[in-house]
Amino acid sequence: MNPNWEESLNHFERMIDSGTESMRIKAVIKLSKLSNQAPEYIPSQTIPILSNLIADDSSNNSSPLQGLVVHCLKCIARQGDDGRLATEIGQSGALCSILRLLPQSNASVQKICLKCIWCLVNLCNENRLIVAMNGGLEIIVNMLSSSMDGVRRYLLEILSALSLVRVVRRGLVSLGGLRFLVEAARVGNMLSRERACQAIGLLGITRRVRRMLVDLGVIDVLMELLRVGDGALKVVAGNTLGVILANIDYIDLVAQSGAIPLFAELIQGSESVGQEIAEDAFCLLAVGEANAVVIAEHLVRILREGNAESKAAAANVFWDLSGYKHTVPVIRNSGAIPLLVELLSSQSNEVRETVSGAIAQLSYSQADREALNESGAVPLLLDLLHDDSEELKDNAAEAHINFFDDTLQHETISQVVDHPSFRSMQNRLGRIRGASDNQTVSSMRQMNIDQAEPTRG
Repeated sequence: MNPNWEESLNHFERMIDSGTESMRIKAVIKLSKLSNQAPEYIPSQTIPILSNLIADDSSNNSSPLQGLVVHCLKCIARQGDDGRLATEIGQSGALCSILRLLPQSNASVQKICLKCIWCLVNLCNENRLIVAMNGGLEIIVNMLSSSMDGVRRYLLEILSALSLVRVVRRGLVSLGGLRFLVEAARVGNMLSRERACQAIGLLGITRRVRRMLVDLGVIDVLMELLRVGDGALKVVAGNTLGVILANIDYIDLVAQSGAIPLFAELIQGSESVGQEIAEDAFCLLAVGEANAVVIAEHLVRILREGNAESKAAAANVFWDLSGYKHTVPVIRNSGAIPLLVELLSSQSNEVRETVSGAIAQLSYSQADREALNESGAVPLLLDLLHDDSEELKDNAAEAHINFFDDTLQHETISQVVDHPSFRSMQNRLGRIRGASDNQTVSSMRQMNIDQAEPTRG
């Protein structure tokens, strides 16, 4: 039978207000058991009562009521929609009382407190700030420093939730807690590890902290997350690894750890953000020529076997890499050019646009122009001049101009010189080159003036 909830609530209030210690304990235990059955407004009305109870009792470290009240608050926090009851508990002051109680309690009550805090910071973002602003970070870091094995996972997962707060990330560095954040990314549930990984990426933006993170072994942790994480976690781990790659000193470390095949998997994944992250990472890793060779091999495989989205992403990387002087011969020797030319006939407009962009960039190299011509690129590029896509026409016109300016290839495309897209691109490139030449002349003139000016004592 369903109880009369209003009558039960009145009875609970009387027991807490004027009952003996034993009556209070029984009332709190019963509330814990019934909290998942009662309509939400009933446990909501008990939160201020429980908050006052634990605040009044927080100075009595031996009271058995403490742990029971905290456990009851945890049970209530888990009920309701959208973490509303967890938010009410934080706003009631109970969370601050639990934080005060935590370092003073025995091991069993500490575990109950940590389970409750874990619920409150995972269910409500505002509770993370309450913990951070009331000394919670210092308490968590100190407890982790004491190697509390029985509750360590709770501590690490609380830390990962707190680390999404900016003030916590700043405090972690000054408190020497970065090692625990790296540990939190290594163990725990996947959501917690994802949060820790995200915080590491935000902290790693600064050169000093990035170095500290690498010294703490963060590269191996991120590599593991790229291997075993779900789709969202792999994206976050890849992005954080990209932050580490921003320092050229760590490029070889990341490459040697086996990152290139894992970024290739990201390119083949369903997440468009993951593909973009992998593209950026490949551009950074390709600074090393040996890395560029391995990257090209993976991209060629994707051009052969991937779906339309991954082929477009692979072509986009080749487009970027073709702007590096040392990677141009790498692309040519990888066998990518015939595949890129073949994909000019793809049914996917996105694939054709990225492929034509890569080919336009490659056409600035004489050796690549020869390879493109041998692979049958010219007639396909001629067809693209009549396409509806302005980007396709522009890319094709840019490639044609480079062919036209090459005395060995001039005759091959002489019939397109009167095409509007060709003329428009020719004028545009002429203006860009003219502006660049003028800037160079101006810079040289200023340099000569500076050199000629006598040095003043």
